[in-house]
Amino acid sequence: MTGRRRRRIGLRTWRARTPGDEQGQGLVELSFVLPIILLLLVSMLEFGLAFNDLLTIGYASREGSRAGAALANFKSVACVESEAATVDKTVVAAIQRIVKSPGSDVELPDIQQIRIFRATSTGAQSGASVNVWSYTPGSGPDVDPGPGAARMDFSETSHGWNVCSRVNTGTNPDSIGVQLVYRYRLTTPLAAVLDLVGGSQAATITLRETTVMALNPTA
Repeated sequence: MTGRRRRRIGLRTWRARTPGDEQGQGLVELSFVLPIILLLLVSMLEFGLAFNDLLTIGYASREGSRAGAALANFKSVACVESEAATVDKTVVAAIQRIVKSPGSDVELPDIQQIRIFRATSTGAQSGASVNVWSYTPGSGPDVDPGPGAARMDFSETSHGWNVCSRVNTGTNPDSIGVQLVYRYRLTTPLAAVLDLVGGSQAATITLRETTVMALNPTA
């Protein structure tokens, strides 16, 4: 009996070490690791898409700020607010032109706000000196009124910084800040995972890009 038991134990030990059993163990380990690897790959892809949109809205904010700074030359003549208001319209038009350009994946409806504000020396907003524009498809103002002119897709919803009050003379001219607030929607399968975990709001990321420039001096 003792010899038989020893032989059986030895046989069982040998069977536990067969290549087939080792392959089965490898498949089990892979089933645990593979989802993590796929999640990392999808996350990297999503990050790349989000970063691409961030670059686009950053470029748009720079174009808008550049337009606002250049048009500060209106101070060389008597300023009429109703006429000077075209400055901010041109700023928003410059932004919209970049966002709608070929190759841009940014969706206009997901631009939650365009903020045009008086900036401090640190680049922060100065008090309540800010004009806010929101998405209103096809109902915004015309920058260049005329036959066939298309209306902008943004309208001013809050006004706190008159164009005629902007100072572009002296040693300490005002600085104009342009900020885009953009809601990025996840597009990869990562969105479905986050929907299950935290709801639909978890599958969106709020991106902000701000550019500040000093107003150009009067020519």
